[in-house]
Amino acid sequence: MTAPRTAGRPGPAGDRAATEESLRAAAIALLRRGGVLAGLNLRQVADEAGVNRGLVYQYFGSRRALLRSALFHRSRPNAEDAVDAAGLPLRKRLSRLFWKSLRNPEPVVLASLLVLDGDDRPRVLLNRGAGRADLAAEAARGELPVEDVEAVQAAIASTIYGYTLLREHLAREIGLPAAELDGRMAACVEAMFTRSPARDGE
Repeated sequence: MTAPRTAGRPGPAGDRAATEESLRAAAIALLRRGGVLAGLNLRQVADEAGVNRGLVYQYFGSRRALLRSALFHRSRPNAEDAVDAAGLPLRKRLSRLFWKSLRNPEPVVLASLLVLDGDDRPRVLLNRGAGRADLAAEAARGELPVEDVEAVQAAIASTIYGYTLLREHLAREIGLPAAELDGRMAACVEAMFTRSPARDGE
């Protein structure tokens, strides 16, 4: 670990951006190592990032603000992918959302931590406006298992969040390699939220 920097004024904007990213990465690393119940001490975050302890307070001010910032930055790839997937058939959107969440689970973890911490600001529905519009169109065509678009949207988010958070534990309890369970779960998610060909004539 790099030794903490000496106190001083922050450098140019590029230095600040790099320092903020180092602090976000350090917070996530500490959460991974220590777990949620160990807490997140901002002084430890600064030490982990190798920066002056005063900067973490100057740039973020609180643990919650730091986690919000980490969530905002880490969720960009997932959010951009959700925008790119808009208009695709539901099966393809579900597959992309599922696998993207598994490849980049930090937004799910951070949003969950903030919600558990009592923060009502995190948003868990990626591309929620366009996503709801796509689901409404699919409901109108009879392609959803139920017509309640808001409930389907919430159920999809809940299922993918829950699996992303519990993946390793579920695989261990079931007795399967996580990678094998991923593929089976992906097929299950698709079946849960899209009408099967056998039901198309109903």
